Amino acid sequence: MMAPTSRLGVITRRIPLSRPQCQSRPKVITSPAQTRPYTQHLSKPVQIYRSTSTDPYLNLSIEHHLLQRSHPDSTILFLYTNRPSVVIGRNQNPWVEVNMRRLRVGLPTSSSPYAEEDFYGRPHANVKTIPVSLVRRRSGGGTVFHDAGNTNWSVICPPAVFDRDRHAEMVVRALRRLGVADVRVNERHDIVRDLDVPYVGRRAVKVSGSAYKLTRTRSLHHGTCLLRSKNLGHISELLHSPAEDLIKARGVESVRSPIGNVGVGGEEFADAVVGEFQRMYGGESTGGGVVVGEEEALAMEDVVKGLRELTSPEWIYGQTPQFTFSTHPTEDDPRERPSKWRLMSHKFRAHFTVRHGVIQSAKLSGLRYRNPDAGGSPDEILSKALVNQRIHHIKDWRTTLQQASSRIVDVNDLGEWLNDAFGLQTPGIKGDLSVADATVEMLAQTEVGRYLSKNTD
Repeated sequence: MMAPTSRLGVITRRIPLSRPQCQSRPKVITSPAQTRPYTQHLSKPVQIYRSTSTDPYLNLSIEHHLLQRSHPDSTILFLYTNRPSVVIGRNQNPWVEVNMRRLRVGLPTSSSPYAEEDFYGRPHANVKTIPVSLVRRRSGGGTVFHDAGNTNWSVICPPAVFDRDRHAEMVVRALRRLGVADVRVNERHDIVRDLDVPYVGRRAVKVSGSAYKLTRTRSLHHGTCLLRSKNLGHISELLHSPAEDLIKARGVESVRSPIGNVGVGGEEFADAVVGEFQRMYGGESTGGGVVVGEEEALAMEDVVKGLRELTSPEWIYGQTPQFTFSTHPTEDDPRERPSKWRLMSHKFRAHFTVRHGVIQSAKLSGLRYRNPDAGGSPDEILSKALVNQRIHHIKDWRTTLQQASSRIVDVNDLGEWLNDAFGLQTPGIKGDLSVADATVEMLAQTEVGRYLSKNTD
């Protein structure tokens, strides 16, 4: 067994570039007596790290640690795999990008995407499901899906040598060495495969998307590569929001593309990427990279600080750029609304302006009075009551509206309609949970979540 080495201020071990294929990632050697300050190693010119954690929040926090703490002239490769997660960009709107209701249901463990689901899109009671995390990363770009069939790669380098295609081309060369000859980088800096599709012809299928973060002294280019994901049939459901036709967002919206797997294993892909990285930058003395363990990463104060930020509902939802929600065409958003949303009275209108998840202004009209002789306009009363509500903390729109209506207007239909639009109250699924509550509850079931709850600030 090779001697332990210290990296990132944690105890890890170096692994050889070529090793037998295995189902699980290498175990970390732990020996606190041998820990040395990470600053002795983050100054090295070329560094390669692999994470054994599958927690998306932790891996992004390790990545951020590397971005902030490494020497400005160093070049770093970081590789990791996450559990099922939907990862939105820094400036994206989760209510536009994600089907919140579908996210809360989770993924069936069966590879059959539709046969075992009921009318509401829920797996039947006898079908086991796995949860899907919602993550807002610190970099820009669009929404992506992660699972055990993906490997994520990150390159951190000086801004002077940053190029949007440089490291995507590195991954393309790695894939070609593994026999995937039909891959290339397209004009959007994504990695695609050119495939002959029956009845369609030649078609570019996206296998890896990229995102970037640039600072004054460092640049980050990271991407995820679809290798052997078993959830391709579910990705479209997760990434199609029922409310996207009603929301005009200021942030970045994803560009949808057909996707596919490349059909290689995670370990062989990681080894191939490491090999290409070393051909570009050297660093052969690092072998196949340094393994970073979950326990060791959680021993670093700034990693935990970043982790608390990424797991906070106020980051995931409260960082959403300003948007408007409207049931009918407006001057700012003249799109026709689909007929599926015309479930309320034809006179009904709703228009919200929301900033950082907080309703700044609201205008409702056309509501049905229960008691026409009651004082006050229900439209005005309910509109005012919605101002300053945090939509990610609303558990049930019916309850929120009923508390303000004084029973002068029937708000049940409106509440159910808004629950549907914002992904709440799935029939048969545990109720009384806001999207923020659901995020916290899901996190509490993970090792990282349990660590955070035991080690409060």
